[in-house]
Amino acid sequence: MRREAFVPLAVACAALVVCSPAEASRAAAHTKPKAKPESSKPASDSPKPSSAAPTDSGTVLKGGQEGTAFKSLTVEGEDKIQIEFERPPLALDLDPTKAPGLDWGTARDVLDRTVPDLTSPLLALSAQEHSPYLGRPWLDRFQTGPVATFHPELKEVERWTLLIADSRGKTVASFTGKGSPPRDIVWDGRAKDGTNVIPGLTYSYVLEAFDRAGNKRNFVGQGFQVSTYRVDTPQGPVLAFSGQDLQASETNGWNTGNQASRAAAPPMLVLEAASWLNQAGSPRQPVRVTATARTYEQANALAGGVARSLAPLLLGDPTRVQPVTDVQPDAPADGAVTIAPGH
Repeated sequence: MRREAFVPLAVACAALVVCSPAEASRAAAHTKPKAKPESSKPASDSPKPSSAAPTDSGTVLKGGQEGTAFKSLTVEGEDKIQIEFERPPLALDLDPTKAPGLDWGTARDVLDRTVPDLTSPLLALSAQEHSPYLGRPWLDRFQTGPVATFHPELKEVERWTLLIADSRGKTVASFTGKGSPPRDIVWDGRAKDGTNVIPGLTYSYVLEAFDRAGNKRNFVGQGFQVSTYRVDTPQGPVLAFSGQDLQASETNGWNTGNQASRAAAPPMLVLEAASWLNQAGSPRQPVRVTATARTYEQANALAGGVARSLAPLLLGDPTRVQPVTDVQPDAPADGAVTIAPGH
């Protein structure tokens, strides 16, 4: 690579004279030759007139002139000098992956630099349109707390056992204790294996009591059914109802005389279930709709119908609603439905 540079040049010389007339006169006085002694020539011989020196002789130095002393002078000036040189090539032995301060990231790092504003568009949309995901506090068909409460009235008892059985005589829950039983024994609807009991079935209970002598006495209670209920779990609410209650909620409670609009509207139980799921669940969590019936066709139709009515009412992707069939010979005549968080 060729480079041009301009450097100042200082020249010192004595061939040029730049001085004032006074300085030139003083310099000429020092160099004037000494006067010779008078000669023995007759006085009548007068000197010849000499030619007059030019007036600028003190400031001009002619070529070849000698006998004049000057101080050395320095004349400074500038001139352009072109210098050509070869620049060495630039060779860097550098690894970008190991250079300090250079960290390799991902595409997500670049995208996360600016956080998108997703709240403002939703607020603007909700101000103009009616949201179907609002809570419906006037719907209270799903009862909470215990699904059944027992009131034993026994005294002077050594120990006691309360057994709850289904229609097949299988024990689904049991309670035991020593001494007199409490005034109220509550059942939250959970079976011994942790599953929730099916609404619409008939359950029975037997209270066994033993006195201090070891005599046993059984108290058989009347059969009962579990109504529509809701159980709150850490994963979300579990909602259970029978097919009979579902059919009743399709026609009762609607303040409209249009049969077509009434048929197109979702059942009130499904509306209430969607409200609880939207308030407590995550929009990305799967929802399992399990239908229990005596035949596969009945269970499949019941699960599919509830899932189709529930999906448009839930937040998030509608495909997170998963219908599941459960065939049991002793299921309720109209079937039963359990809506629970999936995995």
